[in-house]
Amino acid sequence: MTKDHLTISGPEDILGFIPHTLGYWPSNSLVAMTMQGKRLGATLRVDLPPKDQVEFGHYAQTVGSYLEADEAADGSLLIIFSNDGWGQVTGETRHDVSTAPYQSPAVPHSGLLAAVEEVLDCSGMPVRDVWLVGEDYWRNADCADDSCCPEPGRSLDEIRDSRLNAEMVFRGSSIGPNPDTQAGRISQVKQGPPDPATAAAQLAWAGTFARRSASRQQFDAVLGTWNSVLAEVPAQPPPPEVSGFLRASLCIPAWRDAVLVMAAAGTEAAIHGAAEFGVFQSDDDEHSDGPYSPHATGSLPGTTPAAGQGPSAEAAPPYAGASVPNYGEVLLGLAPRLPDWTSMDRLERLLVHLDEPNGGEASAAALTARGWIEWCRGRGSYAHSLLGQAADILPGYRLADLLNEVVQRGTVCGWAARREAAWQKICSEAA
Repeated sequence: MTKDHLTISGPEDILGFIPHTLGYWPSNSLVAMTMQGKRLGATLRVDLPPKDQVEFGHYAQTVGSYLEADEAADGSLLIIFSNDGWGQVTGETRHDVSTAPYQSPAVPHSGLLAAVEEVLDCSGMPVRDVWLVGEDYWRNADCADDSCCPEPGRSLDEIRDSRLNAEMVFRGSSIGPNPDTQAGRISQVKQGPPDPATAAAQLAWAGTFARRSASRQQFDAVLGTWNSVLAEVPAQPPPPEVSGFLRASLCIPAWRDAVLVMAAAGTEAAIHGAAEFGVFQSDDDEHSDGPYSPHATGSLPGTTPAAGQGPSAEAAPPYAGASVPNYGEVLLGLAPRLPDWTSMDRLERLLVHLDEPNGGEASAAALTARGWIEWCRGRGSYAHSLLGQAADILPGYRLADLLNEVVQRGTVCGWAARREAAWQKICSEAA
């Protein structure tokens, strides 16, 4: 895939690029970016430690361990997003400029920055620049020249009006609310009353699935339906009969997991993994008139598969000469080498349509699946927020709890840790 380059002409371009990378404007955060020559690499955001913390060794080592995943990095950038210190003045920064006539704002978190800089320097990623970004102003942390860093700092409008920010907006990127805020949480879920037709269809399909949850034919029909709906970018919710079918299928954990694996790694991996887990235990296929799917009712426009045809009969990503990845490898982003980001992006959009306010287990499953996709993208804040909302809807929902534990431990998805496999919000690079 050919990637266009975004040209950086100054620090305001770099600072304007960060909210587009994260999806929101960070606060109370340390953002670290790797550099590969003059090219930007990976972006990491972590919460700032408590204000009363005085020992930063472990924190700095954690930041360094994340950035070491970018093996090509030969430098780094640090940015503190916080309003701390902007109301104070001092004659010193981390470099001794006490003889300078200019009185610059105090450098907040100077001990933290020193610890992180030491770790990155030892890791072969020396820090090239440090910036401070507050609610109204931004400045270089080491600058004591009022010709380029006038008191109290430079206006944030320079970042918002930067050339690179305008280019990102032109390419379709947008910046949403912080997912940790109430506004951010509300923006992530479907608004409005539940659709009674979809609810009725879901209830009917749930009764059918209860008898066939271990059926291989029904499993194929479920994945076939998901494949059909995901064949195009879902701009609108599917018809109620189809939406009810998909929501009901999410309530069966083995099928829910298969949908995630199928989106990332293909149908072959979904079927192989399900067989490994012993999902197919039913011998009733020979004596039933199934499998059951919306195909039979004509609710799935544009698809008329033959009876019994499912994803097992469709072309899947080839694993010839290589072992088919198992569910654990896929869910942790360890395999395949490159996931199908197009399919995963479509699945995320579809799951938004399938969410229903206070929609019980199906909505918890949809939110959990979206949380997993966000974690795979390297967007831990969004993942944590969505997984938390899933747990609020259905306390004790096991997959949400397990994934949230992974996110809170700071584990990075295998794909997100490798540049060639990582998700690109906008197909571009910054240099």
